[in-house]
Amino acid sequence: MSEPDRIIRLRTVLDRTGLSRSTIYRKIAEGTFPAQIKISINGAGWRESDVNRWIADPVSWRARAGRCNSD
Repeated sequence: MSEPDRIIRLRTVLDRTGLSRSTIYRKIAEGTFPAQIKISINGAGWRESDVNRWIADPVSWRARAGRCNSD
């Protein structure tokens, strides 16, 4: 059985990617980085699997069809 997909917060994403906060949000707007998902009223995070996919191939990464922030 595979492990469930974890939600990781901004600090972890910054550490893993080496990108700055502003670069991450610019790339989200461009569609070249995974978008956050809302986890509470004031909190958001990223699916670890999406960030790992981006790290593995950042140049050709695109969001999967049918996946949106409310999943």
